[in-house]
Amino acid sequence: MSTPVLQTDAGRDGWEAIVTDPASAVIATDFDGVLSPLVEDPARSRPVDGALDALARLAKSVNQVAIVTGRPALVATELSGVSGHPGLGRLVVLGHYGLERWDATTGRVTSAPVPAGVATARDRLPGLLREAGVPDAFVEDKDSSLAVHTRRLDDPSGSFELLRGPLTALAAETELRLEPGNLVLELRPPGIDKGVAIHGLLESTGARSILYAGDDLGDLAAFRAIQARRADGLSAVLLATRSSNATELIDAADIVVDDPSGVVTVLTALSDAIAAR
Repeated sequence: MSTPVLQTDAGRDGWEAIVTDPASAVIATDFDGVLSPLVEDPARSRPVDGALDALARLAKSVNQVAIVTGRPALVATELSGVSGHPGLGRLVVLGHYGLERWDATTGRVTSAPVPAGVATARDRLPGLLREAGVPDAFVEDKDSSLAVHTRRLDDPSGSFELLRGPLTALAAETELRLEPGNLVLELRPPGIDKGVAIHGLLESTGARSILYAGDDLGDLAAFRAIQARRADGLSAVLLATRSSNATELIDAADIVVDDPSGVVTVLTALSDAIAAR
């Protein structure tokens, strides 16, 4: 399999660093929109064919393989099927943007305390949605954060904009942070994002190179954290899918693919390159 089109010199350098020294590399990906296609019902997300096999093949060579997601760690573990895959015994799932960590070697989840503001927001959300005229917006309760989805509504984009102001106010009142995504507005604890999660992963592994794959605005924090570490010598490949049409993320990427099947193609090409070396 040929090398995917790398659009930047930094990306080409990152690819070569991973291929040359895979033992010091980390492979980290988002789940929804990257390993799994986006679906209206979040509970129906499943990895595309070949996704777990591609990660498992890389896991034989690299330092660490990780899934970094806004979902609860156990939910992502169950939906992805990673716990049942024989080749992913060293994988970690960083859930709730790193607030939780599931480790395949122990099968356990460790987590940080959930701020009291999450419970307050949970109680107030139904009334807020009614007052905003969007009572049927789907609320995904992630225990330590709350995501309000408008994808299923008759006017997804209009409902998204109707809710942005009231949810911004609720976030301020409950000392949470509002994070917009692809037709989703999430109330989450401050100081928690994928950039913080990636920083911790790099620190804990001592990795000198990383490939990170994302699709949504929530992945921008990870991209920015990695870009900042490039200045300190980190080699990196930033991979974006067009699943969520997140223009800013796509513009910052070293490799762009259309969908999760494209991610599988890139991961397979990387493992082929490592094997050939």
